[in-house]
Amino acid sequence: MAKDSVANKPTAIDDGEETIAMQVVAFKLRDEEYGVNIFQVQDINDMSDITRVPFAASFVKGVINQRGSVMPVIDLKKRLGIEETPYTKTARIVTVIVGDLQVGMLVDSVSEVLTIRSKLVDPKKTVSDKAMEKFLSGIGNIDGRLVTMLNLEEIVGVS
Repeated sequence: MAKDSVANKPTAIDDGEETIAMQVVAFKLRDEEYGVNIFQVQDINDMSDITRVPFAASFVKGVINQRGSVMPVIDLKKRLGIEETPYTKTARIVTVIVGDLQVGMLVDSVSEVLTIRSKLVDPKKTVSDKAMEKFLSGIGNIDGRLVTMLNLEEIVGVS
């Protein structure tokens, strides 16, 4: 899969102002809603047995068997510095493709597929923590519903 294919880019809408149309998979981490471009999502699965990996980064939960391949799973709350809470039966592993890497992201629940048809707000205007800023690509507004868009390349560390 191409690293920066055209399919991964938002498309412009000609409605008189600079807006974008992008489909995102929305999910929850605690009470906040986050999203990633649908073209980067390969699969959404129920929580499964995760095998711990010694000496892995603190945010790496472990690995799982994904159709015969070993896939790392990251705890997205831990990676983003969000207070940890126990995962429930609604927890999901969202499998994403970042460059040539396939990674599972552990989230509290998956909401739905949304279409963002607005200008994304620059996270630099909303986040005071410079370290956190690199993990965000923007904040979308869908009829008053705010969805924080994630920069998967930085989260996974392949940029």
